[in-house]
Amino acid sequence: MLLPVILSGGSGTRLWPLSRELYPKQLLPLVGSETMLQGTARRVGPLAAAGPVVVCNEQHRFMVAEQLRQIGVQPTAIVLEPAGRNTAPAVAIAALAALEGAGGGEEPMLLVLPADHLIKDVEAFRAAVRAGLPAARAGQFVTFGVVPTKAETGYGYIRRGPGAGPAYPIAQFVEKPDARRAAEYVASGDYLWNSGMFLFGARRYLDELGRLAPAIRSACEAAVAGARRDLDFTRLDAAAFERCPSDSIDYALMEKTADAVVVPLAAGWSDVGSWSSLHESLPADEAGNVTRGDVVTEDSSGCYLYSSERLVATIGLKDHVVVETKDAVMVAPMSRVQDVKQLVTRLKTLGRGEPALHREVFRPWGSYDSVDGGMRFQVKRLTVKPGATLSLQMHHHRAEHWIVVEGTARITCDDKVFLLSENESTYIPIGARHRIENPGKVPLHIIEVQSGSYLGEDDIVRFEDRYGREGTNT
Repeated sequence: MLLPVILSGGSGTRLWPLSRELYPKQLLPLVGSETMLQGTARRVGPLAAAGPVVVCNEQHRFMVAEQLRQIGVQPTAIVLEPAGRNTAPAVAIAALAALEGAGGGEEPMLLVLPADHLIKDVEAFRAAVRAGLPAARAGQFVTFGVVPTKAETGYGYIRRGPGAGPAYPIAQFVEKPDARRAAEYVASGDYLWNSGMFLFGARRYLDELGRLAPAIRSACEAAVAGARRDLDFTRLDAAAFERCPSDSIDYALMEKTADAVVVPLAAGWSDVGSWSSLHESLPADEAGNVTRGDVVTEDSSGCYLYSSERLVATIGLKDHVVVETKDAVMVAPMSRVQDVKQLVTRLKTLGRGEPALHREVFRPWGSYDSVDGGMRFQVKRLTVKPGATLSLQMHHHRAEHWIVVEGTARITCDDKVFLLSENESTYIPIGARHRIENPGKVPLHIIEVQSGSYLGEDDIVRFEDRYGREGTNT
């Protein structure tokens, strides 16, 4: 029984301003019409005996569930991490969930995949997984080493030992090298890029983890023992999980076990870890430019140019990245894209909100876009999905005016329930219990004008919520 485990944590800060903490790169359609998460789930579908176990950040839960629903994937479980503890604990949680689902039956083989990787040759990837299955069933820990296409300094390497394949013993794990050593590794033919993808038995993983990193296993067992169901999600015991040491699979297990093997993978793999790697992964024009959105170039080459709303025009630009979103514009030389992470750290130090949120914020019922604002007012555009309902709520410090611009809304305001059609409006006083519902079959668009002494998102008291968010502002 092959069970995919999709790790959907992380914030992808090197792809800011597209990737944000609350809307990270794995939830973005960076290389096509589907998001990275959707591509990963679809890629493993024909191999799997059941839907994936997805481990994700609690704040991403509704987006993860909705994106899987859009492509018809029913997950075995969506496990919410109350805190980031790296990959070894995340996979331990998934292994415990897989064994619980299997009962006393056949041991599930876990195919562990980051949600934010690109693989162009899907059939070659599936062939490599099939090639690694016998070793995994024999109790070995399989990782997939990418056959290098260049001397890359941004990846760790795996030196494979002698053998006939397809699974080779691992002679050495090597940290990210400098340019000279990377060139030597590639020239030798013995080194592979460390992809961070794995295949092994669920029970075998927990047994070896208990031997090599017992504190991780015991903390994860306690977190699962205290877990509870919340709609379609599994919420771990937060206190137990937060006591878990933070460590990667590589450090906690793969570099210490005697049973690690590597299967070479040549499938057009990329971790899309920077703007330069995204540029390399996409088709370019004759000048080497990759463009998205409303972009016009003049005498520019080797660039990645992205427009979300406004025209991006360049003259004489060489080997640069320009990314325009609703609330930010980032410009950097292609040679400096690894420093985007430092820029995001500086923005956080300055107390800026852009590292965490886009101007448009997604909720389980739809989204809101902050169009304008001032000292005592804020204007938002709400988009409510067909059949969706906002929570029954009230505000202590602000009143709201709602104008329907498209669709039909069912409005609750204290003891009144009524319909609003296009070009109709209503007023919600401070302290009134209120709710918006979309009873129709098309998206509902509302312009919301807030006015009052405090307009923060934490001025929400929820009384009823179909998404289990009472008392929260997520």
